[in-house]
Amino acid sequence: MTPRSRKPRVVRMSVELPLWRALTGYRVLTLCYALTIFAVNYHEYAHPLGGAVYMGVLTGWMALTWNRTSVPERCTKRFLTADLAVALAGILVTAAVDSPARIDGGAATLPSIWTGGAVLGLAIKGGWRWAAVGSTLVAFANLAERGSPARDTVHNVLLVWVSSIAIGYIVEVARASERTLARALRIEAATRERERLARDIHDGVLQVLAMVQRRGAALGGEAAELGRMAGEQEIALRTLVAGGLLPPQRSAGEPAGDAEPAGAGPDAPRIPAGPIDVGALLAPHAGADVSFAGPGTPVLLEAAAAAELAAAVGAALDNVRKHAGDGARAWILLEDEPDAVIVSVRDDGPGIPEGRLADAEREGRMGVALSIRGRLRDLGGSAELVSVPGQGTEVELKVPRGNGREQR
Repeated sequence: MTPRSRKPRVVRMSVELPLWRALTGYRVLTLCYALTIFAVNYHEYAHPLGGAVYMGVLTGWMALTWNRTSVPERCTKRFLTADLAVALAGILVTAAVDSPARIDGGAATLPSIWTGGAVLGLAIKGGWRWAAVGSTLVAFANLAERGSPARDTVHNVLLVWVSSIAIGYIVEVARASERTLARALRIEAATRERERLARDIHDGVLQVLAMVQRRGAALGGEAAELGRMAGEQEIALRTLVAGGLLPPQRSAGEPAGDAEPAGAGPDAPRIPAGPIDVGALLAPHAGADVSFAGPGTPVLLEAAAAAELAAAVGAALDNVRKHAGDGARAWILLEDEPDAVIVSVRDDGPGIPEGRLADAEREGRMGVALSIRGRLRDLGGSAELVSVPGQGTEVELKVPRGNGREQR
């Protein structure tokens, strides 16, 4: 009997959560401090019973609301206003229940430093502006309780005012940074998805349009017009998937540039889940003009990574067929390293002229940029291309293993 599956718990991270939890602990600890101070000086108050009533109200308020500040959604503006009102009432009640001698001597108010929690709550919730309003009200209440702006009272008032505004400002900066980070992550995710879709389009739609364009130009007549229209649509689609790159500077009748990678058509084999043998995916490429060499044992890689690697190899071989000319040979070498799988695709063609790849990217021809380098980058790997004019081209594809070496 299988255990009952549990619904996954979604945890929303925020830079504010630690501050709210710290505020909850602060309110509880400062209440204990205020109760201790009142109990120690109970008999020194002019009306200790009145002070005890307020401390009872404060304790009851905390018992009902101690966890309100642990969750931002429950810490509403109405609650923070009521919390500040309880603190201000305690400061003003102190003037009625304490003796004038103790007040003049700078004795603590009934809520004591618990008042700071109410102001800090405003700072975290509403930023420095709310903190300024709350600390100003506390300052007026303290001055009214004391009756005169004594040095220690002014010092405490300024300390609360400056510290709360500073914390409120820091919270606003943290919120802005969190929004910026979230926006950057969304942009990155959208960019990666766009590149993935661009690869799929490049592997299928652009390949068909390029073929129609070439065949139409060769057949002539109405087929030539159809080929011309296919070429125009290919240019528009390449510009779209390039994502803001310069539009292609070529005529509609010019043949398509980089070859489209194979492996994404309807006849592509379905890849099972779990680690699979990369060699089994690459071996079918071997033929009269392509040689394949690899270890005698299976080279295991996670299915998704292996499929992407095989598609990148297919793209490299298509480029060989397109640009290396008739009679060019290609060699595929599969290497099984402890921390990575490396595939090298080499040909004996004329090589790639210097700057050709950069020009192709600017014109929206994304065969190498997306179908090869893009795939490897998404896998956390790399694609290195070395080409010497007259001496052929070599593409080295490196895919790191996931969590250690896949079990054989």
